[in-house]
Amino acid sequence: MSRTPLDGVRVLELGSFIAGPFAGQLLGDYGAEVVKIEPCDGDAMRRWGVMRDGQSLWWAQLARNKRSVAVDLRDPRGRDLVRRLAGKADIVVENFAPGRLASWGLDYPALSAANPKLIMAHVSGFGQSGPRAHDRGFGSVGEAMGGIRALTGHPDRPPTRVGVSLGDALAGMFAVMGVLAALQERHRSGRGQEIDVALYEAVFALMESTLAEHELAGSTRTRTGSTLPGVAPSNVYRAGDGGELLIAANGDALFARLCAAMGTPELAADPRFATHQARGQNMAELDAVIGGWVAGLPLEEAERLLDEHAVPRGRIYTPADMLADAHYAAREMIVRLADPGTGLEIPMPGVVPKLSRTPGAIRTPGPLLGADTARVLREWAGCPEKEIDLLASRGVVRRADDASPVPTSAVRH
Repeated sequence: MSRTPLDGVRVLELGSFIAGPFAGQLLGDYGAEVVKIEPCDGDAMRRWGVMRDGQSLWWAQLARNKRSVAVDLRDPRGRDLVRRLAGKADIVVENFAPGRLASWGLDYPALSAANPKLIMAHVSGFGQSGPRAHDRGFGSVGEAMGGIRALTGHPDRPPTRVGVSLGDALAGMFAVMGVLAALQERHRSGRGQEIDVALYEAVFALMESTLAEHELAGSTRTRTGSTLPGVAPSNVYRAGDGGELLIAANGDALFARLCAAMGTPELAADPRFATHQARGQNMAELDAVIGGWVAGLPLEEAERLLDEHAVPRGRIYTPADMLADAHYAAREMIVRLADPGTGLEIPMPGVVPKLSRTPGAIRTPGPLLGADTARVLREWAGCPEKEIDLLASRGVVRRADDASPVPTSAVRH
């Protein structure tokens, strides 16, 4: 069996909700041993989102490839356990409010004094410094202040969210990028370092040239719905049977092929549409023409004609479309794992990106609360069984089952 890229790397995940744990999920996908520290009543994400049989369907995915250790961080003995675990870790990922770990004696200066190679990734609303460092900030606030909300939706309506926790996911991905860079640098220096990811900055990093356009050209981007100003055709059109189709044919050659697919090749030479600039200026008129053509066909027939003429198109997918799609299946992008609590087969996205020689793998779904408490405390912290029993009896730790979650076949990508 091929090895995964992060075999042998130990990650200690502190905090809850989405951004930090998503970083832990991604590191686990590539083989890191991720130990998630949960409160003894369970991580908040166990109770978020759509529930089935008392279990969050989100949890199985967000906590996949992780080991659950339930510890009461409000208790000094619990904090001492985490300190001992951090001494054996390569990476700590945390998303507490800035200052919280310092108040517990678990901040980077304290942990790295005993483990100089430790890398600590902080994920917070506004970063570890600056006048708003200690303000609370969720992903939605980061999306608002990072600029994406101002550009999402229709111009005559208030800003909208995109439908998923985009700010949190971006922050988690940037945290992983920083961790991997710090691991590479550690090979040279032998030393760890801190990584500071702010939610609003993770969003802001994707804002393209909006600042330069505003300051130097006096052009401020605004909400434009499903269109791309000055670029046409690039829009969503509704087919006769109600299906929705995005068509992107804004280059001259692409547009000519679209005209042929529609049976109106003469439109490619029409002065209103013959050039990129002309199509951008006459976007509404062009969209009406294309929209009328798509509306006169069933969705599958429109797709067939576009494919025959090599015109980029994509159906607006729902989960049902994804589950039925042959390309998703061929790429193994939908993985099903048995939830250890309910026994349900949970479908979830596969590993992205795909590595050819040392691919990532989804080995286990989100674990039961405290499933690995005893084992990790023995293996990482060197706790004898009597100490673990005593801590459990006093509510400092919680154990569910020392065994790993119900075994599942690893799905590799």
